[in-house]
Amino acid sequence: MMITLEQLKDAEERTAALKRYLDIDSKKIEVEEEELRTHVADFWDDREKAEAQMRKIKELHFWIDSYTALEKQVEELQLAFDFVKEELVTEEEVDQQYEAVVKELERLELRNMLRREEDKLGVVLKINSGAGGTESQDWAQMLMRLYLRYAERHGYKTSIAQLLEGDEAGIKSVTINIEGDYAYGFLKSENGVHRLVRVSPYNAQGKRMTSFASVFVTPLVDDTIDIQVETARVSWDTFRSGGAGGQNVNKVESGVRLRYQYKDPYTGEEEEILIENTETRDQPKNKENAMRQLKSILYEKELQHRMEEQAKIEAGKKKIEWGSQIRSYVFDDRRVKDHRTNYQTSDVNGVMDGGIDEFIKAYLMEFAASETIA
Repeated sequence: MMITLEQLKDAEERTAALKRYLDIDSKKIEVEEEELRTHVADFWDDREKAEAQMRKIKELHFWIDSYTALEKQVEELQLAFDFVKEELVTEEEVDQQYEAVVKELERLELRNMLRREEDKLGVVLKINSGAGGTESQDWAQMLMRLYLRYAERHGYKTSIAQLLEGDEAGIKSVTINIEGDYAYGFLKSENGVHRLVRVSPYNAQGKRMTSFASVFVTPLVDDTIDIQVETARVSWDTFRSGGAGGQNVNKVESGVRLRYQYKDPYTGEEEEILIENTETRDQPKNKENAMRQLKSILYEKELQHRMEEQAKIEAGKKKIEWGSQIRSYVFDDRRVKDHRTNYQTSDVNGVMDGGIDEFIKAYLMEFAASETIA
């Protein structure tokens, strides 16, 4: 069954709407102006500023090139639709072209929702197992695999900053750095408590067990964002990094522990932030990584304040609860359901293999607009 004229018109209208939203014509003028600025003789004297400018140009090119390619795809689809009558193309070929157009449209529509400054950053994703010992620790490890597979599918670079293994199986906690364009924008939807219901492999009676794990998502701050760390509030100590490995492992205190006495600039409340990093065998490198994680946490706190201020303005809109139960994974009923958007799927194996794009899409469709700070 070939696509209808209505479906073709819908694709054309969505493409035209995207052009308006993105203001492509203005972007074409803007990119020329921004590129002219790179031609001045002393452009690379201030490296940080120059790199920020190059990123700005790259972003403009992304939108112009992506839209131009989409427009070409839609034109080809229109031609193919007309050529079917003359039997120059098959109905299957038209349907394939239509599917490709819709897929690209959705990708750009989603990207267009990620307009906040921090959305384009990488992400620090921390998973903590809930109460319940081995059950929850096994669940936390399954979630770790899910996010590592998601990152791999999307071409993101991952590194494990900290990992605390479970007593018998699984993990108690893990901190993963995920680097790549818009990783935070997409993965911010994962913040909250994830609930697993399954027949336990650790229980001889074959009982249905419920386990919980929490996922904390913060933007991975890069050097272009200015976060003030008060050095007087920082203290360090080192420890031996455990785990399997060569002779070097237990002789060198390469693990670092950073303590930061944080004082909230808005409320005056104080708390200690504790970060451990055992990412490499090199202590200075681990210190650098721990400091980067601290900056990410401080940045997130500032963002949280801004979001709370925004939420006051937008009273009545559903606020995204940090720490609330967001999704249930019911293995024996073959169902994964998001409690915020009500999106669900029966493809449990696909989800556990990193296939969470539809959940992210449903979340962004519902919440991205209300998140944007005016």
